[in-house]
Amino acid sequence: MPQPTTSLATLRPDLAGSLEEFDLAMDRNGFIGLRVLPVIEVAKKSGTFGRIPLEQLLQERDTLRAPGSGYSRGNFKFTPDSYICEEHGAEEPVDDTEAEMYREYFDAELVATERARDVVLRNHELRVASLVFNATTFTSQTTNVTNEWDDYGNATPIDNIETAVRAIWNRTGLWPNALIINRIVFRNLRNCEQVIDRIASQGAGSAIKASDITADMLARVFDLQQVLVAGSPYNSANEGAAATIAPIWSSEYAMVARLAGGNDIREPGLGRTFHWGADGSRIGTTIESYRDETIRGDVIRARHDVDEKLIYPEAAQLLDNVTTT
Repeated sequence: MPQPTTSLATLRPDLAGSLEEFDLAMDRNGFIGLRVLPVIEVAKKSGTFGRIPLEQLLQERDTLRAPGSGYSRGNFKFTPDSYICEEHGAEEPVDDTEAEMYREYFDAELVATERARDVVLRNHELRVASLVFNATTFTSQTTNVTNEWDDYGNATPIDNIETAVRAIWNRTGLWPNALIINRIVFRNLRNCEQVIDRIASQGAGSAIKASDITADMLARVFDLQQVLVAGSPYNSANEGAAATIAPIWSSEYAMVARLAGGNDIREPGLGRTFHWGADGSRIGTTIESYRDETIRGDVIRARHDVDEKLIYPEAAQLLDNVTTT
């Protein structure tokens, strides 16, 4: 049976929820992809934009103006780049009979909505993680950690991260503002003697037990604005096979990076998630429903149009071998 077009589907803002609820869901599920590659809204599904080379952003210019003369003007030579937003979506059927049978226990439409939305957002997270924790992309910008961070007595994560910070500064003139890790690596860092000693001796926090150390405390220890901790897993086994649970963001890597924070595409940062909303897409997924009589039920659909892209990969340093394999 042909699938209905978007025009035949009904928007369901009652199921979509608010932006605040979306943010809470992202945090609860351990998704950090939209913080690593922040959203930039675009007016077209695909297009080109000018990427200003970092060396030009930092180029020295004479600002002295003589009477009767003009002011020094910028003459940026943009490097052309492009994006192509693609639609990603998932559907969940809600059988009339099952919805009636279980309506006293749960709202079948809400359950279907969360399942469909989770599939779409989890796949976005997978795509971002594969771009960022990528030793091939960052071959010349990868530092191998000698003492893994789960070797609590010998690990030197503060030194490792400081080395990465300075490598980015020497290469770009930018100070990085974030450390990107998964929750396993986060729990290892909390047990490192070097980290605990720094917190106890230099006032980064009052905690002396690993369980009391937060991501904000680690950010102060490493002199960064934020430590992003990914907690999201996925099943890496083929469909129908026994489940193989793995973290979306690998435990083998950590990344120090400069991340963008505003809506200005010219702001130097690792990358962006381009989002095209003209077809009704929302970054947290648009929720729609339509009737399918072949299953005698309603179908809930979640979708969005996005493209994940590294813009300034030179503004990052990948740390390899942070966990013992």
